[in-house]
Amino acid sequence: MTYEDAERELLQIVERLERGDASIDEALALWQRGEELYRFCAEQLEAAEGRIEELAKRVDANRPGG
Repeated sequence: MTYEDAERELLQIVERLERGDASIDEALALWQRGEELYRFCAEQLEAAEGRIEELAKRVDANRPGG
């Protein structure tokens, strides 16, 4: 699953929960899946942020005078 896939599914879950057309059991299952997707997205963003910071350090180290 890509970040974009997870984000898309999460947005669909949020829309469905906001509409209020799910039963209690469905809403709980949707909420749980939403939590899983949220954690996945947060982890993906954190990993990307770490890679960006590492690349920025490499660029700074390779600059003249750096």
